[in-house]
Amino acid sequence: MPLVPLGSLPDDARVWVFAAERALAPAEAEAVLGTVDAFLGVWAAHGRPLRSARDLRESRFLIIAVDEASAGASGCSIDALVREIRALEAELGVTLVDHGPIVFQESLEVRDDDVWDTLEPRVHEIEHRLLPAAVRALVEGRLKIEDRRVHVLEAPEGP
Repeated sequence: MPLVPLGSLPDDARVWVFAAERALAPAEAEAVLGTVDAFLGVWAAHGRPLRSARDLRESRFLIIAVDEASAGASGCSIDALVREIRALEAELGVTLVDHGPIVFQESLEVRDDDVWDTLEPRVHEIEHRLLPAAVRALVEGRLKIEDRRVHVLEAPEGP
């Protein structure tokens, strides 16, 4: 299925953000986007093509999204995506999966009597609040990384 622009996907699209440990050089960024484009062009779940998009922001954040209204990404299709990203890591010598800088985090009290059924809703509440805020800051150009520390700016920095 052909790629679509990231902005054309619905607000409830499933999104992955892979943070490189360093800014990619222009040739590396071109290689990443070429490989990702080729993969997304044939990405499917159980034989059903996935309507997907990608973007590379700040030469460091690879955003991949899929519109699950037409076909949902499955465990196998997500595993294939991660394998493709890991192959890029080996090719470029840069970490994209794991070890990326933490953009937003929040502590959560784990009570003595917590079990998964009581903890999961509280974890999801935090995730559902922080993930959109992190993606919004990213697409608005308000993230600045210095020595693996992320700073969220009030407004994007100038060129």
